[in-house]
Amino acid sequence: MDGAAQGRVRGLLRLEALALFVAAIALYAKFGDGWKLFAWLILVPDLSMLFYVFGPRAGAIAYNTMHSTLGPILAAAAGYLGGPPVLIPVALIWAAHVGIDRALGFGLKYPTAFGDTHLGRFGRRLAAA
Repeated sequence: MDGAAQGRVRGLLRLEALALFVAAIALYAKFGDGWKLFAWLILVPDLSMLFYVFGPRAGAIAYNTMHSTLGPILAAAAGYLGGPPVLIPVALIWAAHVGIDRALGFGLKYPTAFGDTHLGRFGRRLAAA
């Protein structure tokens, strides 16, 4: 697929994502707000997939918004700079979600189809290709 990372670059991106996941979990264990909150929020970013009912473009925009590292970074910064303190543990949970998704190969989406990602194709389309 054009525009997708391949080979060692893809592996490096997935390893980097695993490091993000591990770091977010470690920081949450130290600074978080209990594992019940973690359990409640860890899958919240996946609700963005509901936007695929409006087509692959809308789905990709929503998914990428919730699966970019920019959101958790901004949330953590806001919590640190005087916003509601709960933003920090929420940001760590969000970062953990992004990290594990990317480590498993669920990359940012292209507007062509859900399975077309910056980490390559996955899902049924991959099996058919």
